[in-house]
Amino acid sequence: MKSLNLSDGATLAIQDARYARAFSLLAIAGDVSNPERAFPGGVLAVTHRGALVAHKAFGRFTFDDESPRVQPDTVFDLASVTKVAATTAMAMLLCQRRLLELETPVCDLLPEFAIGGPARSAVTVRMLLAHSSGLPAYLKLYEKARSREEMIHMAATTPLECAPGVRAAYSDIGFILLGEILERTAHEPLSDFCQREVFIPLGMGSTTFHPREAAPTLRECKFRHRLIQGEVNDENASVIGGVAGHAGLFACALDVARFAECMLRDGAPAFSPEIVAQFTTRESAPAGTSRALGWDTPSAPSQSGRHFGPRSFGHLGYTGTSLWCDPDHQLSITLLTNRTWPDASSQAIKRVRPLVHDAVVEALGLL
Repeated sequence: MKSLNLSDGATLAIQDARYARAFSLLAIAGDVSNPERAFPGGVLAVTHRGALVAHKAFGRFTFDDESPRVQPDTVFDLASVTKVAATTAMAMLLCQRRLLELETPVCDLLPEFAIGGPARSAVTVRMLLAHSSGLPAYLKLYEKARSREEMIHMAATTPLECAPGVRAAYSDIGFILLGEILERTAHEPLSDFCQREVFIPLGMGSTTFHPREAAPTLRECKFRHRLIQGEVNDENASVIGGVAGHAGLFACALDVARFAECMLRDGAPAFSPEIVAQFTTRESAPAGTSRALGWDTPSAPSQSGRHFGPRSFGHLGYTGTSLWCDPDHQLSITLLTNRTWPDASSQAIKRVRPLVHDAVVEALGLL
């Protein structure tokens, strides 16, 4: 796992030829002269059958011609990819060790969650992972919360939008609470647990909640009133202290690819095959859900593109990050960008990402 790299010159030449279309799409998407530009910079990493077959950087930190160029080892704010690479990974290990049960009511683990009515007693850990708890997708809790404790209390007492288990609705609030539950269960911070149990064993040397350097994400004018670089972009996670269940993790693309390879190798060396299968299989309820436990699965139209198979799983991040894995083809595609620069207004990544994925799959001849 730790030797996953592209270091041979001939291999680099081969990737430039084989993945020319995917690389071209990314170069154009980051071109400052392109009126439909998607991001200033990014890094693509592709693994296939246990090998790193593509790894390339594009663009600069910002759209300024004098800005530093993105390097293959540039660290990015993973945003909601945190949900799988840290929070879900921790949940998998705690379940594997029988320290956490998916059907346990949230109220049993987080008593303050019971405030607000009897319906909340039906919400389980599984529902938080599967985004079927009935909690809202997002709230600007940071506008009122001034500490981690206040943030957790506000999230825990947030009213449900619908009955538990009725519909799947992606929820940052649910994962804020899940992160707190995991920390109380393990009796240690999410960051410390994941560093010891996931990142170090998998050789994810750049992966951390508090990076020394990273690509910038935003010129923030409404809350923190400064350039956001090397600190979490998400405001709720910022108030929590940068270590949260829903956001806060930073990594380079190669580290995310190492995590993907672990998942594609049935969890070795971190997880059991059974726990990987349990967490990456699409839930049977609520009806129509695309969610697995922590992970998402393809549903047309999907950001994974047109060619990822039905057993595939992945996740997106608000800052322009993504990871998708196809176990049937032993394929992973990691794309890290800072599409939020300078003001988070561009949505062009949604057009570019699936095209890049399709180009990679087609280049590998996996149709």
